[in-house]
Amino acid sequence: MPEHQTKRPLIIYLHGFNSSPLSFKARYLQSYLDKRGLADCYFVPALHHSPKRARAQAEALILAHQAEADITLIGSSLGGYYATSLAEQYGLRAVLINPAVYPYRLLTDYLGINHNYHTGASHEMKPEHIDELLAMEAPQLVEPQSYLVLLQTADETLDYREAATKYGDTQLVIEQGGSHAFDGFDQRVAQILEFAGFKSLN
Repeated sequence: MPEHQTKRPLIIYLHGFNSSPLSFKARYLQSYLDKRGLADCYFVPALHHSPKRARAQAEALILAHQAEADITLIGSSLGGYYATSLAEQYGLRAVLINPAVYPYRLLTDYLGINHNYHTGASHEMKPEHIDELLAMEAPQLVEPQSYLVLLQTADETLDYREAATKYGDTQLVIEQGGSHAFDGFDQRVAQILEFAGFKSLN
């Protein structure tokens, strides 16, 4: 997209279910960019537990910056589902890390009270939240090459094969072993940032 060449790169990182901006991947990227004087090129919203409100938070950042920035979404787990929905609506690039493909199925097991892994804050997962997830599904990818998808086969939370199928036409990387958190994330940062339009950061 030619207009991307005249805009500064900007990353919006969307964390997963029960996670937060304190997650390892979110903090690692923050530190990596901070050390290179690029702190203003990175946003990590603390997403609400309601999928509808979480998506709205991310959407507000997109709308606030899309005119002057070349936005890439990075989504981990449930954040990958949000990122796909938003990337399809706004024509953005997205990096997905062990993304959830059918969270409206998986999260029925989490109805009731949950606790954030990092903050300990409690929240209630309600049936209407499952409906919100289903409503934002993007069944088809308009531009598959606008996605970089990183999967690890030993993901203990999600079946990587679901994402391998949905994102089979994207820039897909499948690593043997690993975990849901994506082991060795630091080794993929240069690739991620190059995909997001950052140059010569090593």
